[in-house]
Amino acid sequence: MKILNLGSLNVDYVYKVDKFLLPGETKSSLSLNTYCGGKGLNQSIAAAKAGNEVYHAAVLGKGGEMLKTALSESGVNVDMIQPSDETCGHAIIQVDEKGQNCILLYGGTNRTLTKEFIDDVLDKFGNNGLVLLQNETNLVGYIIERASEKGLQVALNAAPMNDEVLKYPIDKLSWLIVNEVEGKQIAGCEKDDEIISVLKEKYPSCKILLTLGSNGACCLADGKLYTIGCHKVDVVDTTAAGDTFTGYFLYGMLNNYSVEESLRMATTASAVCVGRNGASDSVPLKKEIDDIIENNKFGTLDVTVKDM
Repeated sequence: MKILNLGSLNVDYVYKVDKFLLPGETKSSLSLNTYCGGKGLNQSIAAAKAGNEVYHAAVLGKGGEMLKTALSESGVNVDMIQPSDETCGHAIIQVDEKGQNCILLYGGTNRTLTKEFIDDVLDKFGNNGLVLLQNETNLVGYIIERASEKGLQVALNAAPMNDEVLKYPIDKLSWLIVNEVEGKQIAGCEKDDEIISVLKEKYPSCKILLTLGSNGACCLADGKLYTIGCHKVDVVDTTAAGDTFTGYFLYGMLNNYSVEESLRMATTASAVCVGRNGASDSVPLKKEIDDIIENNKFGTLDVTVKDM
């Protein structure tokens, strides 16, 4: 099944630091690297490297030419990327000695989508496939409405989280993809173990993928809750780990893998990702993941299943 990603494109400026900056603090970074990024780009590349047929639609501003090249070289169709004279989106990313990151985003042309552009893209894509969204662009609610009217599946990764997400027609999604912070904000609860049950009550027709970082992930689908742990690997950089998980999980769901198989594949791919520097550059190819799983290189992770 085809994937249309109406998603963000960012240039990532990644600063290695011993510790994150504190308010009022000035310090020197250990290094600076420039990478292709944006949750949209990362998820398109992850989905394509997993084996999906991926189309990326976006408005691309000045300074972002390498982003289109990176997508194309990863097998993503870029025919629906529209050029702009405005400034491209970018991110300032700190990565500490433990591989954790904090990210400051500038939306740039990611925030200049128009309804006319969206309608044209959806018409070109057709009525068969899945539309993948993140919360780094504007008009996300409009895209959900229009895509669902056309009978398309819609998956939303509700990151970065803000109050606008609560106004989106989440009940029209096929998949809601969140981490524990985003999940608690949307559900309006305080504990991680309440997220799934509250979201199930609020959005009964929506499948939910909840990622929990080093605690693994869980998925609510067709009345069952699937839970998986996390491979213990050395962490270099967590940037794009969640995007890699999303791309590989959707590949499984769209290509007749079971939920258990999809979770194992996505978990393995994100474990490889965190062992590498960068965002889209750190996304592994599916043949790497197949080899790791087939030869049990990371060990076995059990998936527990219970009725909900």
